[in-house]
Amino acid sequence: MNPTAPRWKLVLGSAADADNAVALPADYGPLDQTLTALYDGERRGGLGSSAPRVSRWLGDIRQYFPSEVVAVMQQDAMDRLGLSQLLLEPEIMRTVQADVHLVATLLSLGRVMPAKAKATAREVVANVVRELEQKLAQPLRQAVQGALSRAVRNPRPRYHEINWGATIKANLKHYQASHRTIIPERLVGYGRRGQALKEIVLCLDQSGSMAASVVYAGVFGAVLASLKAVKTHMVVFDTAVVDLTADLQDPVDLLFGVQLGGGTDINLALSYCQQLISRPTDTILVLVTDLYEGGNEREMLKRAAALKAAGVTVVVLLALSDEGSPSFDRRVAEQLAALGIPSFACTPAKFPALMAAAIQGQQVAV
Repeated sequence: MNPTAPRWKLVLGSAADADNAVALPADYGPLDQTLTALYDGERRGGLGSSAPRVSRWLGDIRQYFPSEVVAVMQQDAMDRLGLSQLLLEPEIMRTVQADVHLVATLLSLGRVMPAKAKATAREVVANVVRELEQKLAQPLRQAVQGALSRAVRNPRPRYHEINWGATIKANLKHYQASHRTIIPERLVGYGRRGQALKEIVLCLDQSGSMAASVVYAGVFGAVLASLKAVKTHMVVFDTAVVDLTADLQDPVDLLFGVQLGGGTDINLALSYCQQLISRPTDTILVLVTDLYEGGNEREMLKRAAALKAAGVTVVVLLALSDEGSPSFDRRVAEQLAALGIPSFACTPAKFPALMAAAIQGQQVAV
């Protein structure tokens, strides 16, 4: 017998060996049962509606498979077996391997989640957000602060506003050897204290297809809001618009303010964002959407063109996640490109560099 046959039987299922010609080793038994419960075409094994049974299954897959495979199987269980409804049970949530996709699922269930499950859901979301912040916050802070120091200069700084490093570098040619010092021809300063040097508007499509992007954008929004040199707004929309800027201090509160699902009215969202912008040439608008407009497409394009013409740096992210090539409206993306507004998907790891380029007025691309 081919030594790889048992493995292929595990992969393809018992239906691929109707005559049972391939015997599975004893240690393959639990693996076979775990896979059958999820992938058997007739769902004989199934997970049923028993919370203890689901808990055991979730524990089994973590025991038998690596974490990246576990995440895929959990997502498949949500799609194929209705596991999302069982996640409303606290004992189930405690056994699931938490990641961005689980957070998105919990947020989508927020309106139907029973009270007994909400505390556990918040704990799960908080843990994932904490891990994301530890991974993503410092690169974003460094990129934005570095870009601001290079892009924004105060030509008439007061003493406490002088950027000494930049001033010395700019005046090296005025070094006076006899005095062993530099006589600066011009001073380079930081921006005025108490004044935001740039304004950033994060405008998020909260339709169900954008779930992972919303989670990442919520974390990035909270990090940006912690920087005094930028003023950050957070706006989410479907067929209505909600301003979550007040919740930026707590990304968990912010995410629970999102209502995933529903339609999409990008034109309405851009109309609201226009009202927030007081300094167009110092504003970066990041629109996170797949561009499937359910509202007035013609007006949406006119509004985007008006923002661009006013001096706003407008960037459209078709996705802010690691999920690969997203589905999006290519025709609308092409029309935006003709206006000079780039549209592309962006991974979380590349977002800091994107923001740095936008702040410095450089071409923004992946």
